[in-house]
Amino acid sequence: MLSTPASRNPLHTREITFQGYAREDGLWDIEAHLRDFKFQPFTTGGKTWEPGQAFHDMWVRITVNTELVIQAIEVAMDSHPHPECPQVIPPMDALIGARIGKGWRKTINEHLGGIKGCTHLRELLSNVATAAFQSIPGALFDPDDNKPPLYLGTCKSWDFNGPVVMRVYPKFYKWKPTV
Repeated sequence: MLSTPASRNPLHTREITFQGYAREDGLWDIEAHLRDFKFQPFTTGGKTWEPGQAFHDMWVRITVNTELVIQAIEVAMDSHPHPECPQVIPPMDALIGARIGKGWRKTINEHLGGIKGCTHLRELLSNVATAAFQSIPGALFDPDDNKPPLYLGTCKSWDFNGPVVMRVYPKFYKWKPTV
């Protein structure tokens, strides 16, 4: 828990949630939701948003297969500050066929970077990968296989040479990928 802060007034809140779902057809859905709101009236895009009223309320759902290849993508903007914002939705289909994994952020920027896309949707997509890795690898990991779970080697705790891998996955302790 953080320490008690100095006296202050709230200005802005961004809420982001991610949820992972196993589908009956063997695919997975990862949903992301972003909401921005202010604590005072806020005017942008020719409209005034009341305190607590979301001026960004955006959703992304990706459907992936067992190789984490995107099979479908759906985007909704329940609230947005400018009438041009929804124009970024059709280009999102460019990610169909892309694989979530190494180079994911680069893939997002190649297809949706700059004025081709939306900063907020790119932010959600970048982190959809984390939600997918939290949701799916357990379902994909075969303990009898000679491949480690996808999350090993991605942080201090899951260091192949560390004590957590030694305890939880001794088979992969000090593991080195074959080229």
